[in-house]
Amino acid sequence: MNPTYVLTLSCPDRLGLVHAVSGFLLERSGNIEEAAQYNDPDTGLFFMRVQFRCAQWNADELRSQLTSFAAPFQMQWSLHATAQPMRTVILVSKEGHCLNDLLFRWKSGLLALDIRAIVSNHREFYQLAASYNVPFHHITVSRETKAQAEERMYEVIKTEQAELVVLARYMQILSNELCSKLAGRAINIHHSFLPSFKGAKPYYQAHDRGVKLIGATAHYVTADLDEGPIIEQDVARADHSKTVDDLTAMGRDTESQVLARAVKWHSEHRVLLNGHKTVIFK
Repeated sequence: MNPTYVLTLSCPDRLGLVHAVSGFLLERSGNIEEAAQYNDPDTGLFFMRVQFRCAQWNADELRSQLTSFAAPFQMQWSLHATAQPMRTVILVSKEGHCLNDLLFRWKSGLLALDIRAIVSNHREFYQLAASYNVPFHHITVSRETKAQAEERMYEVIKTEQAELVVLARYMQILSNELCSKLAGRAINIHHSFLPSFKGAKPYYQAHDRGVKLIGATAHYVTADLDEGPIIEQDVARADHSKTVDDLTAMGRDTESQVLARAVKWHSEHRVLLNGHKTVIFK
């Protein structure tokens, strides 16, 4: 069977871009299976994702030829083989609902991931990691040891050659330096009450205020806390009858689903950065 690739690209918009890309693939006997594009009128940028099969050229040869092809268009592009699942490291603290959900979906074949390691500042989930045969790294974090802890964490990420880092309710703020190193490949999940109900026990605070919506946001990690480009959001309705436990359970379910969708789209190379926003070809 011919290998399948995903080509993603962005560049200043101009006439003939779809024709140029499809022509490039046709000349190399590439058979397009899926294609989507978007022209952003606000930024003047063109975005495209193409999935295609090609037996004539391997990935390295295609990348070499793409470099010459893309230059006149000022294209930013990437090419990935779909046969290679995305190498992933998951960070977690004491709440394991998102971790458990990702592991189950991964083992069920629902996520194109290769989960290489789990890193945590607590020991709670080492048995869960072992049940999935995933290495577990316990790295404690304190104000005094934060820099050393991040060095150890990043060493795990580098050793595993992780293309994706998922903060599955990892309750430590990453330094600006580490955020920079992980730019565009680290996804965080949190409740969508922000900037309201900051700090500990947000669902208790939300219950006290009688909220009518429980939500979650998945976004890329940046140095601006919880302000990175948004990948996915969702909400569940609540009413006066809901207890704190009800709201917490609803929130955890929503967080798990939102994070799973964001991870799935990222691992399938469906998310393209557009400044502080994202373009997602679902």
